[in-house]
This record gives sequence, structure tokens and C-alpha cells, in this order.
Amino acid sequence: MSFRLSQLAVKRVAAAPVRLSRSGGGGTHYNPPTGYLFGEKPLAPGQKRVKEDWENIYYWGMGGGMALAAVLLYYKPDTSIEGWARKEAQAKQAAAGETPKYERS
Repeated sequence: MSFRLSQLAVKRVAAAPVRLSRSGGGGTHYNPPTGYLFGEKPLAPGQKRVKEDWENIYYWGMGGGMALAAVLLYYKPDTSIEGWARKEAQAKQAAAGETPKYERS
């Protein structure tokens, strides 16, 4: 009996029409190619390009960030094993009273 009921349930579900629910709307989100670089038409001779509001913020932010990164990398502390070993060797030599002599060859 229960097998028959399950078959009926499967047939009813399979026979139900499938509806696709799509949300959103509007037209296409595709900008067709115009042949111009960045979609900007070339200006007439003698005209200046007007910058958008976000451009100066972007240029100063990226340039400042790169400059800050360069300064931080330049003054980064030496954390290599060679640097540590050099400092230890110099400390041991100073404690023993040895002074390294560097002569021109």
C-alpha cells in the first residue's frame, strides 16, 4: 500500500509544471564595443579632458601607498639568519678583545 502511495506522489511531483523564478530586471548589462580606448571618444583639438571625482583620490592613494611601502621596505629590520650570525660574531670578537683588520688587497 505504501509503495503505491509513493508511486502516486512521485507521478504528481513529476507532472507538476516547472516554474523558474527569476528576480532582477532591466535590460542587458553588456556594453558593446565602441572602438575607443576605455569607451571615451577622442576630444576635439584644444579641449582638455575633465577628470572624474574619484580619479585624484585613486592616484594619490595608490601613489602614496606605493611610496609608503617603499619606505617601509627600505627601513625594514634585518631578520635574516646571516644578519643574526654577523651580530653574534662581532659581539664574540669584541668580548674576546679581537678587532678585525681589513686590509686592501
